[in-house]
Amino acid sequence: MSTLNLLGPIGGPELIIIALIVLLLFGGKKIPELMKGLGKGVRNFKDGLKDVEDEITKDVNDDSKK
Repeated sequence: MSTLNLLGPIGGPELIIIALIVLLLFGGKKIPELMKGLGKGVRNFKDGLKDVEDEITKDVNDDSKK
C-alpha cells in the first residue's frame, strides 16, 4: 500500500495519457466494444451484489420470525 502513496493522485494529464495509450493499443473501433463489455460486467456485478443482499435480508427476516 505504501507504493500507491508514492504515486500520488491521478489527475487530468495522467488520465489523458492513459486514454491515448488505450487508443493506440486498441484502436478507435474496438473501444466502444470494450466499454460495452465493461458496462455489462459492472451491471452483472451489481446484480450479483443485490441478489446476495436480498438473500441475506430474507434470511435475517426468516430468523427473526422464529
